[in-house]
Amino acid sequence: MKKQRIKFLCRQCGYDCAQWLGRCPSCGAWNSFTEEKFSEPAGKTHFVSKQLAGFSSEVLKLKEISIKDFSRYRTAIKEFDNVIGGGIVPGSLILLGGAPGIGKSTLMLHISNALGSKNKILYVSGEESLSQVKSRAERLKIEKDNIFLFSETNLQNIITAVDKIQPNFLVVDSIQTTYHPEISSAPGTVVQVRETAAEFLRIAKSKDIAVFLLGHITKEGDLAGPRVLEHIVDTVLYFENERAHKYRILRAFKNRFGPTSEIGIFEMNSWGLSEISNPSLVFLGERALNSAGNAITVSMEGTRPFLLEVQALTSRTAFGLPRRMVSGYDANRVTILIAVLEKKLNMPFGMQDVFVNIAGGVKIKETSADLSVACAIMSASVGFICPRDIIVFGEVGLSGEVRSVSFAMERICEAEKLGFKKAIIPKGNLKNLSYKGAMEVIGTETIDSAVKFLRA
Repeated sequence: MKKQRIKFLCRQCGYDCAQWLGRCPSCGAWNSFTEEKFSEPAGKTHFVSKQLAGFSSEVLKLKEISIKDFSRYRTAIKEFDNVIGGGIVPGSLILLGGAPGIGKSTLMLHISNALGSKNKILYVSGEESLSQVKSRAERLKIEKDNIFLFSETNLQNIITAVDKIQPNFLVVDSIQTTYHPEISSAPGTVVQVRETAAEFLRIAKSKDIAVFLLGHITKEGDLAGPRVLEHIVDTVLYFENERAHKYRILRAFKNRFGPTSEIGIFEMNSWGLSEISNPSLVFLGERALNSAGNAITVSMEGTRPFLLEVQALTSRTAFGLPRRMVSGYDANRVTILIAVLEKKLNMPFGMQDVFVNIAGGVKIKETSADLSVACAIMSASVGFICPRDIIVFGEVGLSGEVRSVSFAMERICEAEKLGFKKAIIPKGNLKNLSYKGAMEVIGTETIDSAVKFLRA
């Protein structure tokens, strides 16, 4: 006889208890408990799922282990290969998350097509029928013979198909629709996601198969399911940006086999995703001519510099409390920069709304854009136009000083390739700068001197 049991599990860490709690005693998350129902044999007090795949190895000394066969699979999609660390590692478990309709399934079909020439790929879809996946593949012009499609959500049947086909790559779309047959709770619940992910981990390590798990995200932007899911996998990739934007940014938030600072940029069009090899040209291609409130900065994502347009707009506030709206940059830093401009340059922003935007939908996560943001706000407020052939970068302190940033040489060289003539950089970066190019490099110690040069 089986009896129904009810437990409350934390969505963040998987902690379970017999009653609902407002705060998880394990991870400290608030309002994270969900009710789960499952069946278990009478007399048992703990639920233990049956492992469908085994993974173990013999004990060896470190010097006895060979890594000659540890070679990455390159997809020929450079943007993806750079993000993943140079290629896909055999036996790795990769989680790809993103908003609905952002292009996760499209990207995986492109990757399957790139790998299908010499490898077997098993594409398991739990959300679409075979004909629906085939229709998308035809639109993307994917017709490789080594791509096998399987519409299934039962984990046992998926493992049977893996044993039969013996693929080199396994794509599961998505982890929230797959269920463990030994667990009675619904697909997508905390228990199901945790146990199915653990099974796929054992499949990847025991059979040396690279497994891709596609995952949904919540309205807060986090991956649906328990936080332990991100700890199980080897790599976590996120598709950033909104569906309304045509550019998609792929970022690695966890990578056991490579860096987490690289990004890949793709463009969504009618024939799928196409990679953007030179994002600087794309983001600067539509910048306004002879318009106040614009400044060009150089942002670093990993080892890759690219130029971005910082836009600012100021207007008289219609209410007593002025608004500060920011897109693509840290809103708290913009608030600090406005305070610095008020204190050090005597700018009256107390009755002005300030809007800041990074063109193209890119999110800058470093502080090197402080100086360009401040200059763009000054340009919008005073009305002067920043010269089109100048780039500006540097971190701004609370005293109005401009602090040095890393990779100054790489930023300047990237701007020179695109035809820029001058660069305003922190004076501290001039000490060790060995740049010998044609650009005029101007060092500044304060935000006031940078603004004066732009207005000259």
